[in-house]
Amino acid sequence: MLVALIARDTAGALQTRLDNRAAHLAYIEETGVVSQAGPLLDDAGGMIGSLVILDVDDLAAARDWAANDPYAKAGLFQDVELVPWKKVVG
Repeated sequence: MLVALIARDTAGALQTRLDNRAAHLAYIEETGVVSQAGPLLDDAGGMIGSLVILDVDDLAAARDWAANDPYAKAGLFQDVELVPWKKVVG
């Protein structure tokens, strides 16, 4: 099952993102369930959130992955939405 994780950063939390980036990327590598991922950007190109496509068994697994992401544990995100997603192109 594909799930889109859409997360918006807490305002002013760029340093939190930068401080936890290596751990976040290692978590992605270790867990092996991320199909695609990247930061959401503002009009100036600054990072303001994340879009992660998870390939997991169910929404419970997606919630578990999201809760254990080092970014989430560091309090980076203002909000996180998990939405089942269907790949059509690409």
